[in-house]
Amino acid sequence: MNEYLALANSKIIYIIVAVILFFVSVFCFTFIFRSYRSGIKMGMEKSLLKKAITSSATFTAIPSISILLGVLALGGNLGVPVAWLRLSVIGNLQYEATVAQIAAQGVGKTLDSSILTMDDLVTILLVMTFGIIWGCLLTIFTLKKYNKKISQRTISNKETNKPSFANIAMVAMFIGLCAAFLGNYVAAFIVNGSSIPVLTAIVSALVMAVFEYLIKKKDHKVLESFSLALSMIIAMIATVFFSLIL
Repeated sequence: MNEYLALANSKIIYIIVAVILFFVSVFCFTFIFRSYRSGIKMGMEKSLLKKAITSSATFTAIPSISILLGVLALGGNLGVPVAWLRLSVIGNLQYEATVAQIAAQGVGKTLDSSILTMDDLVTILLVMTFGIIWGCLLTIFTLKKYNKKISQRTISNKETNKPSFANIAMVAMFIGLCAAFLGNYVAAFIVNGSSIPVLTAIVSALVMAVFEYLIKKKDHKVLESFSLALSMIIAMIATVFFSLIL
């Protein structure tokens, strides 16, 4: 292990991250207990509440695999504690990986632990934090007013049977994000002849298309919670297979 990874995975960073996640976990369990007590006060049966808790825990297990895969993917370059913290509290793999790569390019390097330094890591984390913190701050100061307007607009859209601007914007941004990734993969294939990223993207897209068909056309709604994780796992298996034969 090089000096950079030794520092990024040092005990002190593990301890700092563990303390932060401990407090987050305390808040989560506090919310669970208070919600349970509120349900009892409302007259809900304990068996129904316990069933809801068990079902929620069960249906969260498999989707969490995608988060674990994200920790493993980012941990190799940013250190496990940092990846653990980012993907446990507020981040998601798509954002974290993209912004980390952009920040690394901004300092004239790539997201590769063999060439990164601790100064680079601090810069990358600062950029990642600066980009995502606004959701928290805006939620504190503007959510109530924003939510009221969204509720009014949703009712209006239902009456006119029109899709909301928020839905259209989210779809457009996600398509743009996918296009940016695919553009890099296609460029790498044209310049360097690297076909594995393109093939992996095709496999993951086909797998997700199959899940979307089963969810929307065959009404297998249970797959909604598992589609991302399973698509990632199948794509990773395909990547290993392609690397062996190409």
